[in-house]
Amino acid sequence: MKNKIEELEKKKEKTRLGGGQEKIESQHAKGKLTARERIEILVDEKSFEEIDMFVKHRATDFGLSKQHYPGDGVVTGFAKIDGRPIALFSQDFTVFGGSLSETHAEKIVKVMDMALKLGIPVIGLNDSGGARIQEGVVSLGGYADIFLRNTLASGVVPQISVVLGPCAGGAVYSPAITDFIFMVKNSSYMFVTGPNVVKTVTHEEVSFEDLGGAETHATKSGVAHFIYDNEVEALLNVRRLLGYFPLNFKDKPEDKLFDFENLKPELKFDEIIPDNPNKPYDMKQIINLLVDNNDFFEVHANYAENIITGFARIGGISIGIIANQPEVLAGVLDINASVKGARFVRFCDAFNIPILVLEDVPGFLPGTEQEWNGIIRHGAKLLYAFAEATVPKVTVITRKAYGGAYDVMNSKHIRGDFNFAWISAEIAVMGPKGAVEIIFKKEIAASDDPEKELEKKLSEYIAKFANPYIAAERGFIDDIIEPKDTKIKLIQAFKLLKTKVDSNPRKKHGNIPL
Repeated sequence: MKNKIEELEKKKEKTRLGGGQEKIESQHAKGKLTARERIEILVDEKSFEEIDMFVKHRATDFGLSKQHYPGDGVVTGFAKIDGRPIALFSQDFTVFGGSLSETHAEKIVKVMDMALKLGIPVIGLNDSGGARIQEGVVSLGGYADIFLRNTLASGVVPQISVVLGPCAGGAVYSPAITDFIFMVKNSSYMFVTGPNVVKTVTHEEVSFEDLGGAETHATKSGVAHFIYDNEVEALLNVRRLLGYFPLNFKDKPEDKLFDFENLKPELKFDEIIPDNPNKPYDMKQIINLLVDNNDFFEVHANYAENIITGFARIGGISIGIIANQPEVLAGVLDINASVKGARFVRFCDAFNIPILVLEDVPGFLPGTEQEWNGIIRHGAKLLYAFAEATVPKVTVITRKAYGGAYDVMNSKHIRGDFNFAWISAEIAVMGPKGAVEIIFKKEIAASDDPEKELEKKLSEYIAKFANPYIAAERGFIDDIIEPKDTKIKLIQAFKLLKTKVDSNPRKKHGNIPL
């Protein structure tokens, strides 16, 4: 027995070396960690339980029969993060460049299938040269098997992709289906076709970084939700993100302890909204004052910055926050902001995370570029997402709520549960000046002093409509509140909504305007 135990340990030790010490050193020289080092940082100490350690590929063509590495380029198994179970796979670039073979794919599929049965999140650490060319269509079939699992798991368990090296061709579509994508600056790449193919087909000269680097996907394409300077930072923030989620769609996020007794009105709120309604301010100031410990975990921080999305806790309750940002494009809704917001709302709804909406929106962005690129269709995605969501939904209108954007941003009419307005709120079809110029066009034109008449009508309109009272009279606003009381009101609302039950009509699925 002793000899067999020693033999087992030798085999395991060899497997842990992946492609060998030389390849490991090469990985380190690029500033990258190995597959197993990444797992050690990501999960709780000594919690990782590996499966399929001894799996080898079955291919024999192109000399592969003489190259066998146990594990076949991916480490799979189960672990815990903050004491809660997760499933994971970590691609090993030291073995065949992390390329995906038939057995490599089978290992990933097995761990994903088990995650669905157990109802636990799946985390994929991607670092791969793509499909293993020597295996041809078999490796392509392996990708499709993974894509199917990603799709079936969507909305059932949270899925997080961490891109820590190349991710090209068909390989990009697995992360794309998952809920959140992390990338690392200067070492992560995602693209359907690389720079050389782009040059051949379109004659464009472009670098790896500009075509599919972390900065590109965080700012231009919106593919990456989070980017970090190094792998350690990225992996530690995966841990942080998971803390806001439940394990699966049947579960609810865990509450944290909160000292309600010492909660006091926050007078700093009164200083944020400018007296001039056309002057911008930073909505993140409001968010940071509202959330527990000033701890706001922003999602898509560098993309469509006119809308803010992210996770936080209020009164110990995990929530998703979606907010207009007056500091960028006046907080207007455009195509990118609508899509960003819609996807975030749907994730929160899928996993029972209550939603807080902070609203200061002048409307949808006008112009030919927006219209021709489908602002109607894309704006409808955000409307659809809010209307479909059955989780607790609370809105606070801090200033402007104009036109169709008022309806879209979780108004009472699309099942907002509690809708509050600050005393500074303006709820109207459009801004006062534009409205007056349309309504009183003839009177202003016929006046001896058109400018003076415009100012007079403007003052009358503002006094009557640029406030929250008419909406409150109709019951569209549940309460008009002083800014300093906002956090107290929100905690009371979310605590009351803990027992909320709502549903949608029975159907196979809706047809969101994609």
